[in-house]
Amino acid sequence: MFVVNVEGAIHRNDKWLLIRRSEKEEHAGGSLSLVGGKCEVEGDSTDILERTLKREVFEEVGSEVANLKYVNSSSFVTGSGINVIDIVFLCHHKSGEPYVKSTEEVDEVVWMTASEILSQKDMPIYLKENIKLAEKILQNN
Repeated sequence: MFVVNVEGAIHRNDKWLLIRRSEKEEHAGGSLSLVGGKCEVEGDSTDILERTLKREVFEEVGSEVANLKYVNSSSFVTGSGINVIDIVFLCHHKSGEPYVKSTEEVDEVVWMTASEILSQKDMPIYLKENIKLAEKILQNN
């Protein structure tokens, strides 16, 4: 059984929106990441990934996103042994200046260029890879 997680590679003015995950978070607390969260059980539904991402972005940073495009999917196991499927979407920032709305989940909001992200030595490799893939999609549109 997997937890399904979605993340948004949110792009605006040649920068990517990252959050510093709250130290309270069980997985990757204190690290920089894309905005996102877990899908909830809904029974029969449509567009659950897209709706979940839009909800999570609004709950965590108070912004709306649009034009979601699939970037990547992967799986990992948390430190406590939970299996997670992670799906990343490229998103364009639609409205609402991002801020730390959910202090339980977010400690900081940061805009960074792709080169700034890729040059950071302590940045998680999966984040760098997702930004590279999202950049390719942007360049091809």
